[in-house]
Amino acid sequence: MPRLRVPHPLVLLVGFVLAAAALTWVIPAGAYSRQEDTTTGRQVVVPGTYQAVPASPVSLTEALVDIPKGMSDAASVIFLVFLVGAAWTVVERTGVFGALLDGLVERLHGHDQLVIPVACLVFAVGGILIQMQEELIAFAPILVLLVSRLGFNRVTAVAMSIGAAIIGATFSPIDPFMVGIAQKVAGLPLLSGSAFRIVVLVPALAIYTWYTMRYAARTRTAREAPVAREAGAGSAGWRMRAILVLVVGSFALFIVGVLRWDWDFDQMSALFFAMGIVVGLIGRLGLEGTADAFVDGFKSMAYAALLIGFARAIYVVMDQGQIVDTVVRALFAPVADLPVTLTAFGMMVAHGLLHIPVPSTSGQAVLTMPLLVPLSDLLGLSRQVTVLAYQFGVGLAELINPTNGALLAMVAAVGIRLDEWWRFALPITGLLALLSTAALAVAIAIGLT
Repeated sequence: MPRLRVPHPLVLLVGFVLAAAALTWVIPAGAYSRQEDTTTGRQVVVPGTYQAVPASPVSLTEALVDIPKGMSDAASVIFLVFLVGAAWTVVERTGVFGALLDGLVERLHGHDQLVIPVACLVFAVGGILIQMQEELIAFAPILVLLVSRLGFNRVTAVAMSIGAAIIGATFSPIDPFMVGIAQKVAGLPLLSGSAFRIVVLVPALAIYTWYTMRYAARTRTAREAPVAREAGAGSAGWRMRAILVLVVGSFALFIVGVLRWDWDFDQMSALFFAMGIVVGLIGRLGLEGTADAFVDGFKSMAYAALLIGFARAIYVVMDQGQIVDTVVRALFAPVADLPVTLTAFGMMVAHGLLHIPVPSTSGQAVLTMPLLVPLSDLLGLSRQVTVLAYQFGVGLAELINPTNGALLAMVAAVGIRLDEWWRFALPITGLLALLSTAALAVAIAIGLT
């Protein structure tokens, strides 16, 4: 029996945009009142204020116009992908990465699979700290080169990078963009419940890493021979060390900037643009060679960047049709009638479903937490458990969400189809969903606050 083939990602996303527009003609328009939350600086919904509003159905023409609006809405992320991707192209042109990968493969001969747990851990830390996803797209060419050297397929490249980062963020105790915002909106102290989250994070990451290693071993093919390289200044001596220090230092500076100075995508784009220029000059590419590398980097990232904008357009359409709040109300109202433990499970599932039309994790937090916190108080459900249900539901959905622009972009950047990724991701998502369900039950049983 032939396997079901998922449409091209652009076809899939345009289909979602048109489906969202069609739903604005069917789903009643409605809206909650909103007010600024002083703790987060964001607009949050006011519980109990939902009311019907005049219908605003989105026409076919308007839906098509919303695609460039989605790109505009995601502009900072799109330019991040362009500029960081171009900077990585400059680094690659110096020969540093090729030399490092060839040396790594030679040293790991007979122990190649050690690359996978190390990579999973490194990228998971990025997810734990700052929910890295879009930032990782630029790693795609390097990851493809690495897995081809080791004989692993390209799905493994996605799994041990953005997949591991998603797992890190899903169970993170400190991610400011997911658990941090959700706890602020819920009125909980930052870092509260961290010990419990760490206890769940360790087995979750271990299970995911084991699953990835098992998959890599089962799908392994012959190694690709190293490419012969000319000995150049960019791949030897002090120049190589200086370039590596610049790359690592740029990431360290950005992480510090996020945690201490509230840096965002724009600052990272500027930082890596500057890094690319300096690397090009140190690597003796010259201004012309550096500029050519930037242009080639822009070209290689164009498709991935477009996918992010198309994915954002789905939310833009639903927001224009004023049906987002109606969908939220419809998904979460039924869980109020369930027993307390089942309410928590229902919240987790509802969050996963809602994440399809609302692909922003922080946006979903400020949209849903003000509604769910009063409900959880009324039912005697801990606010911390309510945040956990949000975190687990949204986080695990990120692994398979067809509107997750960063995931689609990474899949496209490494050159695999979405259905290939789903065949890898669906079983492990189900397994980790069972772990999350057990964690929610334990949190309720011990009275986690």
